[in-house]
Amino acid sequence: MPVSRRGRGSRLAGSRTAASSLPRATALSRKNAGRGRHSAVQVPPESKPQADFRLGKRLQETAAGDGRNSQQALRDRMSSKQGTCSPEVVTIPCASDSDSGSVDLQLGNLEAIKKGSSSIELTDSDIPDIPGLHWESLSDSPRHLTHQNPLNEAIVEKLIQSIQEVFSGELKGELEKLTFLRSLSSLSQALPYNETTESFICSHITDIVHTLHVLVQEEHPCSLLSPVHQEVFVTISDLSYQDVHLLSGSEDRAELFSLIIRSIITLPSVKTLTQMWEIVPNGTCNTECLYRQTFQAFFEMLQSLVVKDPHLENLDTIIKHMDPWLQSVKDHERERATASMAQVLKCLSRHLILELPLRFHRLGHLVALMALLCGDPQEKVAKEAGEGIHYLLDITLRLKYTTRDKKNQQNLKRALTKFREFLELSSSAVKCFYSCPFRIAQIFEGFLDSNELFQFVTTTFDTLRNLKHPCTQRSAGELLLTLAKNAESRFEKVPEIMGVICAHLSIISQSTVRQQIISTVSLFISRPKYTDVVLSFLLCHPVPYDRHLTEVWRTLVVELPSTTWILWRLLRKLQKCHNEPAPEKMAYVAVAATDALYEVFLGNKLRAASFRLFPQLLMTLLIQIHHSIGLTMSDVAIPSGLYAEEEVSSEVTPLCFAMQAIKALLLRTWCWQEFNIMEKNKGWALLGGEDCHLQGVFLLAKALLEKSPLLAQKVMYLLVPLLNRGNDKHKLTAAGFFVELLQSPVAKRLPSIYSIARLKDWLQDGNNLFRMISLRGLYNLVGHKKRREDIKSLLPYILGSLRETDEKIVQSAIQILLKLVKTMDFTTLASMMRTLFSLFGDVRPDIHRFSMILFGAAIKSVKNPDKKSVENQVLDSLVPLLLYSQDENDAIAEESRRVLTICAKFLKWKLPKEVYSKEPWHVRPIETGTICRFFVLQGEN
Repeated sequence: MPVSRRGRGSRLAGSRTAASSLPRATALSRKNAGRGRHSAVQVPPESKPQADFRLGKRLQETAAGDGRNSQQALRDRMSSKQGTCSPEVVTIPCASDSDSGSVDLQLGNLEAIKKGSSSIELTDSDIPDIPGLHWESLSDSPRHLTHQNPLNEAIVEKLIQSIQEVFSGELKGELEKLTFLRSLSSLSQALPYNETTESFICSHITDIVHTLHVLVQEEHPCSLLSPVHQEVFVTISDLSYQDVHLLSGSEDRAELFSLIIRSIITLPSVKTLTQMWEIVPNGTCNTECLYRQTFQAFFEMLQSLVVKDPHLENLDTIIKHMDPWLQSVKDHERERATASMAQVLKCLSRHLILELPLRFHRLGHLVALMALLCGDPQEKVAKEAGEGIHYLLDITLRLKYTTRDKKNQQNLKRALTKFREFLELSSSAVKCFYSCPFRIAQIFEGFLDSNELFQFVTTTFDTLRNLKHPCTQRSAGELLLTLAKNAESRFEKVPEIMGVICAHLSIISQSTVRQQIISTVSLFISRPKYTDVVLSFLLCHPVPYDRHLTEVWRTLVVELPSTTWILWRLLRKLQKCHNEPAPEKMAYVAVAATDALYEVFLGNKLRAASFRLFPQLLMTLLIQIHHSIGLTMSDVAIPSGLYAEEEVSSEVTPLCFAMQAIKALLLRTWCWQEFNIMEKNKGWALLGGEDCHLQGVFLLAKALLEKSPLLAQKVMYLLVPLLNRGNDKHKLTAAGFFVELLQSPVAKRLPSIYSIARLKDWLQDGNNLFRMISLRGLYNLVGHKKRREDIKSLLPYILGSLRETDEKIVQSAIQILLKLVKTMDFTTLASMMRTLFSLFGDVRPDIHRFSMILFGAAIKSVKNPDKKSVENQVLDSLVPLLLYSQDENDAIAEESRRVLTICAKFLKWKLPKEVYSKEPWHVRPIETGTICRFFVLQGEN
């Protein structure tokens, strides 16, 4: 089909002539530009031009007056197998005379900020005068730079007929494909004034998209053998300039866009192509030109999408499709994608006119991606990214001014001030960006809102899954740490950010970068606003923690003032579990917090806080041990989905976490002697025993009081107001530790309300353990002479304890009475002796023996005026004591003989020596008779 081909001007005035991975061919000056698609220059045979696969400058062409025969024009514009130029004549895209190629010079609107006033008031009246926001008129855009004479009706009909034949038929040859594409492109020029054209194209969008899809698919995937790709890009560009978008708006259009990008980005690298050209030298010039012009058309196609993009929806689409290629592991693919994005951003920066509502919500993602590419190991990629981020900064400034409100106005002013300071210090922003990527985070953080900050973080980590080069990892670490330091108060999705960090720690191999990431976590956790949020997230992971989370806990880098706060908040997570009535299952956070404390102690980064909070830490962990006794992980309320069933080991128990945490605490706070005492006396086994837990508590308290009295005193003062808080296990452990510390000299200074009164309450408690603890406390307190008078007021309760069935309670009561017996009045003594007499012959050997000991002590304590009153009690005890002197328990027998001696002395008797014989009476009848006669004789007297 003969097609009248319009000339094509430079659609994007000011596009740069860019260096590529091969040397740049010499550019033509504007005066050499012809009326065809490209200018041409004679190239000497001995000097072959090198391919440049990035965008150069299309020459501006004048379409008016083009009177060539359309068939001839078509032949002139394509040579089926010879390419677009012969070995003698090479078509080279040219830069305009005004194109400096320097991004810093081109971005005069950004540099103008440097010269602006230092005070910027963001009011509606003076927004247009803000330095750096001088927008270009749309009349300067490429779409208006090309002027074309209108097509007459006959040509339009022929073009439509030609295109319809393709829809109903099949494109077999290259000539047919090119004819179809150029017909469609030419027809697009009639859209502004021809209703038939508009109706035809709008009603056949699906057919056009499908046909283009087929054309691209049919091209060779590993090389460019025809200009079909180039013509597809040009056609899409022409339609885009007429507001007919073939690459967005439906699923089939998105698939076409994805296919186009993949087809051009995945072409072989320059190195591979060079080797191919060396093998086939005859086609070198043609192939090089074809490649260069194809890439030029591709870049122009992308730019045509954003020349008029007031809502930024086309930019969003481009980023979506370009995203995987910007993260490609292949250097040449990544370089092409980065160069493409740089050109898109440059074009958008120069022709940006924004209208609300904006449909671009990926700013944080794009900034992070380009920032990471600025640290790319490939220098060309880094430079392209540096230029792209510079243009993006210009776009961001205007975008944020457009969407500003009173809430973020102050942040915007601060960000702009910081940006001006940056420009004053930097001679070349682009160079600064790709040589120091962390500067990007410093500059952009003030312009990003909380959602965009979250995008920045997630994109940085997601990109590391693909780009694992050490350079990229280092850039990521610097970017995240810089962002966290500068914008720490403006993050809102902190749990989500922690989730991203924890999920990606495993892919970061460099230790320095891992520490930077952990430092980022440290910044969040040390800020009171986020501390509980971060802790809650970290505690919602399986225990024992994996090596990555273990590293986080152990290597937290926090400034000294914040260490106590963090440890305190972590401790409170555990303490809250102890304040509630014991549930059916232990809260999972209790186990997780215990394991976290263990890891923190091992890391020893919070040592100062560990010393400061030692009393609270010690008591909380002891209470956790009490709660954990006898439990397995099946007794813990594990959040759904946290573990797979097979992941929970039977060897892992809540008790083991609590035990290892308290051991680590003692060692990290230099309580080595206390630790050794517990080791030697099997204290850990006592602590973890269901029936002997309090014995372990007593042992540890006694060791602490003996070896670290100052720490013991701090614990005692802590416990005074806390003894009646929490559930029963909480109270029992706290009370047990407290009463053991009453041996301290400091205890005698405690007000009675905190000591005697509390012990009295426990002595009347229905729980035997509390009564036993109370008696132990009274025994320790009775050692302070000043406290004995107060304790004597409790004698009725203590004497009542002698009738208890619990052996430990009775023993404890006897031990206290032994210390008070000398101070008792006669009435109390007499009552006590009657009770003790009833315990003679108790089946519990220790009770039997201790009752006789106290009985003997009571007899000694009776004063002369009262002796006659208790004489009958003493006489009544003689026969039982005489009989028990023959008990098979040697200790009881020995104590009986000793008490008999006391009784005889009280009665002023002299016992026969046979009474003290240890021989059984049945084997010595004579001695037995002597003893009996003695007692019969004394009875008669």
